[in-house]
Amino acid sequence: MEINHPAYGQGVEPSVQPQLEHQNTNANEQNSMESLLGQEGLGIEFPQAGEIRHGVIATIKENEILVSIGTKSEGVISGKELDSIPKEEKDALKVGSEIPVYVVNPEDENGNVVLSYMRAIEQQDWQYVTDLLASGEVIESKVDGYNKGGLLVPIGRLRGFVPASQIGLARRAALSGDTPDQRWSKMVGDKIMVRVIEVDQERRRLILSERLALQESRDSLKDRLLEGIQEGDIRTGRVTSVAEFGAFVNIDGADGLVHLSEVSWDRITHPKDVLKVGQEVKVKVISIDRERKRIGLSIRQLQEDPWLQKVAHLREGQLIEGTITHLTKFGAFARISEDLEGLIHLSEISEEHINHPKEVLKEGEVVTLRIIKIDPEKRRIGLSLKKVDSPAYADLDWKIALAEEVQEISQENAQAGGQTAVESPEENEEASSAEAPAGEQSTSVESNPSTSEEEQAAQ
Repeated sequence: MEINHPAYGQGVEPSVQPQLEHQNTNANEQNSMESLLGQEGLGIEFPQAGEIRHGVIATIKENEILVSIGTKSEGVISGKELDSIPKEEKDALKVGSEIPVYVVNPEDENGNVVLSYMRAIEQQDWQYVTDLLASGEVIESKVDGYNKGGLLVPIGRLRGFVPASQIGLARRAALSGDTPDQRWSKMVGDKIMVRVIEVDQERRRLILSERLALQESRDSLKDRLLEGIQEGDIRTGRVTSVAEFGAFVNIDGADGLVHLSEVSWDRITHPKDVLKVGQEVKVKVISIDRERKRIGLSIRQLQEDPWLQKVAHLREGQLIEGTITHLTKFGAFARISEDLEGLIHLSEISEEHINHPKEVLKEGEVVTLRIIKIDPEKRRIGLSLKKVDSPAYADLDWKIALAEEVQEISQENAQAGGQTAVESPEENEEASSAEAPAGEQSTSVESNPSTSEEEQAAQ
């Protein structure tokens, strides 16, 4: 017999109805409890193998660590999973500390949830390097080992491999030796920028690249360098490459150019004559183009210019002998010492108009010349042939001749051990450089007992 009643529903046997009411009541109570637990954040989620959870250490024993992970019973770290934790880390674990754990087995034969601390840490590192692979982010680490094929670099608990082909040019340039120990050992402990290029957790394979990391970060590093560098700064860098026009030097991860003319004070035809890749050098910043991101460097400006020593004894206006070495349409070059040359411009060869120096001079000829300009910045000496007898230099010539003769007599007296009332070379040099009035010059000559009759007549 079926009873149609709103309280029972339709088509339900009266004898079955009380049992259904009891079942519905239990189901409603269970749903209400789950709902309440969910609202209060107290829902129990049973752990799954391979899952990583964060738990709180409940107990630390000699042979096990119990961790509360929100299940009906605590999980356990024991056996080989406990032994895998380094002693210093195990000693640092305290009751109440929150740690990540990896679910090895949701329930063993004893009904325990088997956990691993080290696998959780490692799994987090695998996720980290996977994220690095996806993002292409460059990170910094240190070389902590090597094998025959390249360098070993740690990322977290993992050890990545940088093959030789993926090592940066500057580091590769410093390689030497036939064995892995000879090639790589000096790099252990060095900082290195790397980019993740392959992740294979199943094969435990992590491949890194310094070369791509440097390529990716070059622009950002140069931007950072350009922000903090100024002309005149002196930095230490390493030569990364050489070319006919100059050498590139890496400073704090970014390259600057040392032009051929700024490599050395000596005349060289190629930077490789004095520099090699991997060499550490000091450089001076001589130009910065922030818009084009170019940095000009100089090595030679940190060295003493030998040319200045060569011309230290020369003065503008001085007469000097020179040997004509080369004739050109714009003038003639003359050697005035063993390794020093000057230029006689076409306009300084003759008072008369000439079209070419060969009309007056010839190569190999020895002539008297006057120094009319010394330019230390351009390292040039200007000479003149036509101004040798110029009246404009007569007074200077006389003073120089007088100083030379006084110095010569002083040296002769010093050698003979005699005494004479002659000015010291230093005093005389100061006097010869001053523009004294004509009357004072005359008095000076007449009162000097060492002055020759020829000089008095010339005066």
